Amino acid sequence: MSEDIEIEEPETGTLPLDAWHRDKGARMVEFAGYWMPIQYEGIVAEHEWTRSNAGLFDVSHMGQLLLSGPDLDAAVEAVLPIDLSTLKLGQQRYSLLLDEDGGVLDDLMVSRWPECLYLVVNGATKWDDIGHLREYLPDEITLNHLDEQALLALQGPKAADALARHATGEYPLSALTFMKFGRFTIAGHEVTIARAGYTGEDGFEISLPGHATEEIADVLCREPEVKPIGLGARDSLRLEAGLPLYGHDLSPETSPIEAGLVFGINKRRRSPVEQGGGGYPGATRINREIVEGTLRKWVGLKVEGRMPAREGAEVFAGGEQVGVVTSGGFSPTLGAPIAMAYVASAHAATGTALEIEVRSKRLAATVVPTPFVPHRYYRGK
Repeated sequence: MSEDIEIEEPETGTLPLDAWHRDKGARMVEFAGYWMPIQYEGIVAEHEWTRSNAGLFDVSHMGQLLLSGPDLDAAVEAVLPIDLSTLKLGQQRYSLLLDEDGGVLDDLMVSRWPECLYLVVNGATKWDDIGHLREYLPDEITLNHLDEQALLALQGPKAADALARHATGEYPLSALTFMKFGRFTIAGHEVTIARAGYTGEDGFEISLPGHATEEIADVLCREPEVKPIGLGARDSLRLEAGLPLYGHDLSPETSPIEAGLVFGINKRRRSPVEQGGGGYPGATRINREIVEGTLRKWVGLKVEGRMPAREGAEVFAGGEQVGVVTSGGFSPTLGAPIAMAYVASAHAATGTALEIEVRSKRLAATVVPTPFVPHRYYRGK
């Protein structure tokens, strides 16, 4: 007779700014295995502040990885549908971790550092991602998890002005354009700054030593344009920007082509194998879908009235269910509910009238282009 073994649940982790958030009155919630701030003053107020000023987000739960070793580009191209021959030093690019069936295991950022590649992966999937990469990359490739690094995101139209007062380097911060990065110093600490983010606004992601996080957060939040912002506003901002959230809009049950992420399959990788294409997990299905299309598509929906449609709500065309909502909420910028949903391709054209069932009521909805709110990334003057 076997003994009953009591398995302890892993404790919720804390990030370098945990006490800092609590001192500022943040409401803390468990997210991706960590205690994180959901809001400070309120989600709508923080959302609107970020749209007009600059918000500081703690995203230190994300996984920061360094890959290095011989024939690194070829090894990584066997795992990701990326064309690393066109990724130059100081550039970063969106990519996807896929399973053998073309399902999405994670979406991530890849940056070209000297002699290595730097990856940022989602916090909720980072341990699975690390395991997957260690299994599928050759033994000669070294994977370092930068678990002593923190990650802050400064987002909004005034982020550049506030950050430029403190970031010094070989060239000015203004030299960075969207999806470029460089090495800088803030408050005497070496940091890496990328001009990117998850809000649709101009902004920056700052990789910094964990022990310096509180000092740098204080330095930035002393600027009149900057306030700390919680996860609640981060979600409403990314929804308005039409950006997917892994585990909700993306999963192993979705392909990148269904999700409208064909840009994540770099051009050379879409070609036949003899032309340098394919060669990554799920390539057969994905390259077929690029040519032939998919049975369903991820679309934006503008919802009539004031009641938001949440994840899991069913989408109808007349009496037929044709889709399901994956993300939804009330848009502070538009003053109306919006949603993202997978719907049958026959009902995915812009302007198509649909209905969403919420609390046993049918809400009128219309397929609209995304982003709901235009992106304002800085691509240079």
